[in-house]
Amino acid sequence: MAQYRISGVWKDTNKIITHYACHTVYESSTSTSRANKITKADAITLLETHGNSATTWVWNYKRAIWDIGEKVEVINGRYGKYLRSNPDNTLTDNLEHLIDFDWIAP
Repeated sequence: MAQYRISGVWKDTNKIITHYACHTVYESSTSTSRANKITKADAITLLETHGNSATTWVWNYKRAIWDIGEKVEVINGRYGKYLRSNPDNTLTDNLEHLIDFDWIAP
């Protein structure tokens, strides 16, 4: 059983999320690992593992600190499985609001 934070995404040329920036939360403290770039399929497998959970991790520009966001869940949609944070919220639905790492780290 592990907890994770997802802080960013990578997208393909069609703007479809292909990878996530995933951080492991250490049980013995409030610290987290550096981001690991994991595929969409691996993120789904990770969160489908019994006992694992994840939340978004959103940079708060005003306070210059990371804020724990919303619970992330695996959804089985019309076109297959994907990760979703806050259904029906136009600002944070489907993790589109997270940092786009495409231009930072290919």
